[in-house]
Amino acid sequence: MARAGNRPRSSPRRRRRLRAAVAFAGALVVAQAAVLLLEPRSGLIEPAAVDPAQYFTPEQIARARDFRTPQLALGLGGLAVQLGVLAWLARRPPRWLPRAPLLAGAAVSLALTAAGLPLRAVSRARALDVGLATQSWGGWLVDVAKRAAISAAIAAVAAALLMWLMRRLPRTWWLAGAAAIVGLGAGLVFAGPVVLDPLFNRFQPLPAGPARADVLALARRAGIDVGEVYVMDASRRTSGANAYVTGLGRTKRIVLYDTLVDRFPPAEMRLVVAHELGHVANRDVPNGLLYLALVAPAGMLAVARMRPRSVPALWLAIFVVATPIGWISNQLSRRVEARADAFALRLTDEPRAFIAFERRITLRNVSDPDPPRLVHRLFGTHPTTVQRIGIARAYAAGAR
Repeated sequence: MARAGNRPRSSPRRRRRLRAAVAFAGALVVAQAAVLLLEPRSGLIEPAAVDPAQYFTPEQIARARDFRTPQLALGLGGLAVQLGVLAWLARRPPRWLPRAPLLAGAAVSLALTAAGLPLRAVSRARALDVGLATQSWGGWLVDVAKRAAISAAIAAVAAALLMWLMRRLPRTWWLAGAAAIVGLGAGLVFAGPVVLDPLFNRFQPLPAGPARADVLALARRAGIDVGEVYVMDASRRTSGANAYVTGLGRTKRIVLYDTLVDRFPPAEMRLVVAHELGHVANRDVPNGLLYLALVAPAGMLAVARMRPRSVPALWLAIFVVATPIGWISNQLSRRVEARADAFALRLTDEPRAFIAFERRITLRNVSDPDPPRLVHRLFGTHPTTVQRIGIARAYAAGAR
């Protein structure tokens, strides 16, 4: 028995757990602080209130929710499967798992891909049922194999590097690891458009004609060096439409889905291009890397405090830390996308076309125009459709 007046000492294991919990909470606080530091403070338009029933029928809303709600459940199920597999591998490493970190990193990555494949197949089957997916099952499996190989290669190098750092820098390896993660992220952003993306799609410069003339005119009006504008053969896989900006420096580019170029009116395509020009003008891709640089040290410190001693334990710790940080970062993404919407409206001055586009693309992508608030706060990377329509309506009413 402890003597009166003396407090029993906590065990080393309990102290380690407490340090890990504090570091984990600290990583989330840093992630939220980075959002507050980097989120746009100007260039935004407060959306007007919008009733979804003004733009979508009850049948259209019900169809979207009938599709998206199970898709979300399947996605969360996939996360749960990954967590379970990592926990099992970390607790009881099987004999087939290599000891060499390079091979173990690849093996864990491939195991996660295989474990999640059934749920991904169900999700894809549902996308086929609503006409959103267009690729054959054979083509889909080829893409899965390509992604698995790329992920395994990246995981192998990352595992070998981080485990080597643990041995060489037992106290500060997490700081060097954070620098490596930021470097890897920057390398993928720079090289991805010219090395990885062509493995999955064909990209061609937007051909001369009215569409290209519109793009160049918008870029001149905004005073933006747009780099190159490419059209991607997205119709091989989906009937959905989209666009995005990617790359750094010489690889910077705007990519338009061919479904957008071929099936949407010129005024609506101009708005999409103007939105992507907003990302270029506000340096949103480099700012995303800055967010990673701010968050990575605290995140990797939390990983180090969990004291991983094997590759599966390391991946488990990274998964546990990175997943909620990703949910927090969605706040920043939504604000950045809202600013790009406002930029597009100011550049084109076409709020009616903006509203028409939002309605059309929501129906084409079988998206919920007004998802539950908690779901949107955790997983939404863009404003909801009703919020984006509200931005256009506020602009039309005089909010400039």
